[in-house]
Amino acid sequence: MSETRGLIKSMLIIGSAQAVNILISIIRVKVLAVLLGPSGVGLLGIYNSLLNAVGTAAGLGIGSSGVRQIASSRGAKLQLSRIRQVLMAAHLVQGLIAMIGVWLLRYQISEWLFGDQSFATEVGLVGLAILLTLLGTAQTTLLQGMRRVGDLGRVSVLAALAGAIAGLWAVWLYGEAGLVWFVVVQPLSTIAIAKYYTRNLPKPTAGYPSAAQIWILWKPMAKLGATFMLGGLATTATLLFVRGYITQELGLEATGQFSAAWGLTMTYVGFLLSAMAADYYPRLTEVISDRPAATQLMNDQAQLGLAIGGPVLLLLIGLAPWVVALLYSPEFAPAAELLQWQTVGNVFKLASWALGFAFVAAARGGIFLLIQINFNVLFSLILWFGLEPFGLTVAGPAFLIAYCVHFGLINVLAYTLQGFRWQPLSLLLLALHIILALALLTLARAIPEAAALTSICLALTTGLFGLRVVLIKMGPEGRIAARFARIYAAIGWPIRSI
Repeated sequence: MSETRGLIKSMLIIGSAQAVNILISIIRVKVLAVLLGPSGVGLLGIYNSLLNAVGTAAGLGIGSSGVRQIASSRGAKLQLSRIRQVLMAAHLVQGLIAMIGVWLLRYQISEWLFGDQSFATEVGLVGLAILLTLLGTAQTTLLQGMRRVGDLGRVSVLAALAGAIAGLWAVWLYGEAGLVWFVVVQPLSTIAIAKYYTRNLPKPTAGYPSAAQIWILWKPMAKLGATFMLGGLATTATLLFVRGYITQELGLEATGQFSAAWGLTMTYVGFLLSAMAADYYPRLTEVISDRPAATQLMNDQAQLGLAIGGPVLLLLIGLAPWVVALLYSPEFAPAAELLQWQTVGNVFKLASWALGFAFVAAARGGIFLLIQINFNVLFSLILWFGLEPFGLTVAGPAFLIAYCVHFGLINVLAYTLQGFRWQPLSLLLLALHIILALALLTLARAIPEAAALTSICLALTTGLFGLRVVLIKMGPEGRIAARFARIYAAIGWPIRSI
């Protein structure tokens, strides 16, 4: 019970921060859509994909392995101190190498992504953003590993706000040419704000390590992180490939439509996934060797994810055309269908997310890499063969199919390697949201207005059920929980009956 309350508390903190980030993102994207249209949104999407792909490769997964190392070394002050120092040094050196590499290859990268070299300078500036991103990652990795969830949430919100203001100002002044500054100022904001919070942590007790000591600590972190890096790179490289392929085949406007749907998909499911990861990952790392405890924690997290996130996904399926028009503009209408398909896929993503962390926590990097490659290769292949005959619409079903297969594979592996088993409540929540999501998608393709009304009713109903699940897992302690418990008792659905 206490573990569940801790998970919920962390989810509320990071979830609140993500809610503010979503609001900032809505305003930012809306302004960009009005000022620059689909082509501007598509261009920003390509810049971000390049940043994420090269940044993921340059980071060598040390952000992920660093969280694990810090979480598992919290009781050993000397070891923790060394890890912190190596974490900062590694990200600085790797970031400098990446920045120089991108700058030297800026003409070739521009030619590959855009078909000409006219964006070479902007590509070079993305290299600077990669260095800044890795330096920011070193700061946030430290906060997450130390389970400073509140500080992590504050950094997220303040950095997003500062980056949005500065980025929009650049676009207002320079138009499309100012888009690259969106990419640069965001990690710069993260560094400045995260530094304020990390300086409040206990100072390292060890002197600065020698080059030999750095190598001894860096090598296992990089070895473990490399497989996580390759898994993350599979996703970011796939997105970069997909955007580049769509741009060359259908033009920047089509890329803008894809980026709009993808952005909404990732933003709203990211609201929950970031909240889950912030405390769940280090918490799971601490118990991963205890299979019953790990299985319980994984089920708890999956249940909370579906109970809280499921109703929002149902609402998004039915209201997708209106959400796209509101948050972007009427020019982005084709993105609505992609968004609906991808949102159904995100039901499977929510369910599998908690399981995927088990392989990271257990340092099974090869398995994590296999899972990531499986999804991205399948998604890319469907898009590659389907784009010409079916157009951009194929990106939606490709996302759903790839996540269905991903979900099946991750279940087999979690059972085989970790002994994981779904609890009845987990299966109930999963089946409920899959069936409703598929039914809503079918209705939305036939009668959009009816789907919109139905989605509101279903979101309210499943939200009521999901809140009850959360209250059961939290227990009756607390003023807010007790108040909701009285409401459920008043409507004849008492919490204690389950």
